[in-house]
Amino acid sequence: MDIADIATREFVEVDANKRLGKVRSIFERENPKGIIVTEDGAYAGVITQKQLVQSHVEDDAKAGAMTSSAPKIGRTDDVREVARVLVEGGTKIAPVFQGEELWGIVTEDDILDAVLENLDALTIEQIYTDDVITVTEDTNVGQVVNLLRKHGISRLPVLDDTDSLTGMVTRHDIVDVVVRDMNKATRGDRSGEIERVLDLPVYDVMNSPVETAKLADSVEDAVSRMLENDFAGLVVTDEDDDGHVIGIVTKTDVLRALTYTEEEHMDVQITNIKLLDTISRETIRTDIGEVADKYQAMQVQHAHVRFHEHKEKLRGTPLIQCQIRLRTNKGQAAGSGEGYGAETAFNVALDKLERNVLELKGVQADEEYRGQLLRKLGEL
Repeated sequence: MDIADIATREFVEVDANKRLGKVRSIFERENPKGIIVTEDGAYAGVITQKQLVQSHVEDDAKAGAMTSSAPKIGRTDDVREVARVLVEGGTKIAPVFQGEELWGIVTEDDILDAVLENLDALTIEQIYTDDVITVTEDTNVGQVVNLLRKHGISRLPVLDDTDSLTGMVTRHDIVDVVVRDMNKATRGDRSGEIERVLDLPVYDVMNSPVETAKLADSVEDAVSRMLENDFAGLVVTDEDDDGHVIGIVTKTDVLRALTYTEEEHMDVQITNIKLLDTISRETIRTDIGEVADKYQAMQVQHAHVRFHEHKEKLRGTPLIQCQIRLRTNKGQAAGSGEGYGAETAFNVALDKLERNVLELKGVQADEEYRGQLLRKLGEL
């Protein structure tokens, strides 16, 4: 299946000289996955909702100040390779080109809708993330923004004082309340208005009730609900207790599953690959493989390495957070670490991962679900 079969020619476009305040209002009004930015009629980049949450740029700034690059896709590119590119680029939208001309865009929703019927071979248990970050009802909006930035995520389950699931707060909720309330403020009281919004308890902005999923649910059913309700993810709860959060499953988790391969070496996915400095993808794959190979009874089916850049720097080198997650026939193993530069952060995370992997020894392989998925994807 070529990407041209599922890409769209319709997209939101703004000029690089457009005021950022206007761009924010477009996200509030139309909630696009991203906005294409052009300069003198030529493609310049994209602006995403994630950037708006992470930015302190004033409304009077130009859209060009917030523009970032996105992976360029060709009309004939394979859908599975595009899924990989979106995951590694940490984006939900990519421009599609015909030669040097911008032809359209493709979003994660376009891909998931196209492969929906092929996802019945997977269950939530096989792709979900069990390391979920939560907040309480009295956590303020400012703290939520910091958590979204720090971990590079888009949503946080909200728990009450008994640790039971009571709501969900998303990046879109934050953008909505900040844009709505700050637009009411005059220039003179803007600072106080910002502080008031950031001090709001998350209870005032969260969504409730929350859509949940169980480990045994099919991924096809979960994605159908995400697409139908425009959810980016579902909270995974205990089989016997809808209030007990045990993980989260997102559209990105599903896209990542689409990239699994039948190659002899381990499949390694890297998010924010642009942050790699003195370390290569091949070195990362080799080092993770060496850790996995030490424990022959454990079979690693997929590895995800995520890099996140902090503002802090040491002699020009940024502080990087690295998170490594292995999906094995036993379950998930993870390790995280920070350091100046991607290589240092990766090595710290790898050391923690190896210690955690010890808990996964002594298991027998069961890759049947992976074979089912690959056979299904082979039909695309």
